[in-house]
Amino acid sequence: MSVDPETPEQGPAPRWPVPPAGGWTADDLDRLPDLPPHTELIDGSLIFVSPQSIFHERAIDFLKWQLQAVAPADVEVFRELTIDIDERNRPEPDVIVVESGVVDDRRRTRFPVDAVRLAIEVVSPDSEARDRSSKPLKYARARIPHFWRVEDHDGRAVVYVYELEPATGVYVATGIFHDRLKVSVPYPIDLDLTAITPRRRRPE
Repeated sequence: MSVDPETPEQGPAPRWPVPPAGGWTADDLDRLPDLPPHTELIDGSLIFVSPQSIFHERAIDFLKWQLQAVAPADVEVFRELTIDIDERNRPEPDVIVVESGVVDDRRRTRFPVDAVRLAIEVVSPDSEARDRSSKPLKYARARIPHFWRVEDHDGRAVVYVYELEPATGVYVATGIFHDRLKVSVPYPIDLDLTAITPRRRRPE
């Protein structure tokens, strides 16, 4: 037996925004009503985030607070805010390091791309292709100087670190870090990556 989509048992069917000719623009993310949290704009299309894992949540929390704890005065660290790459691309990295000069309004939801020093993506099953290829390519073309990709390898965090090569405008891998991440750019950072996935306590 078919079920009416408007019955009280189910409630109204979801109404997804219909894109205009040419796709959505960066400003539309602030104008469209009832968008799910953490909606991104990639090539004029709205990207909705799937439910995330415990690893994803722990990794973002850890990186945000650890990077902020050692950040110099000229930068600040944020999680899950968007950056303006161009009119058709407004991605939302999981963590970003931005110049403190652009942190001028507590209601700000987006940052200019030229103020971003580091973009970090924590990979989840539904975002693998974007986080490994399409988004790093866009970040490099936008001249974001540093990019990190964080992955869950059998319960352990692994961080892939990239730096923009100025002459070619592409990212160059500078290291793969497992238990400890120690780098000097974009500022001195020394992280115990094992803290992202703490070991289970042995039964007493």
